[in-house]
Amino acid sequence: MVEKTVTVQNKLGLHARAASLFVQTSQGFASSITVASEAATADGKSILKMMLLQAGKGTEIKLKIDGDDEDEAMAALLDLIATKFGEEE
Repeated sequence: MVEKTVTVQNKLGLHARAASLFVQTSQGFASSITVASEAATADGKSILKMMLLQAGKGTEIKLKIDGDDEDEAMAALLDLIATKFGEEE
């Protein structure tokens, strides 16, 4: 299992589009992916649960990934977050 805490930096946080991109990326991996904020914990492969995180800009989220491709999944998700989900600010 790998874990990492990161800060959401894109302007609108994990709104519908960003959460959708996160879920699409997560679904490309076999590993289980859990995302936690202060508000909730979510399955990283469920758009509805990801929306319940209430993770606006500046929110710290903890990624927990467990499985055969956990390192690749973590790298892909960290890149997605670091590039602000492809949003221009």
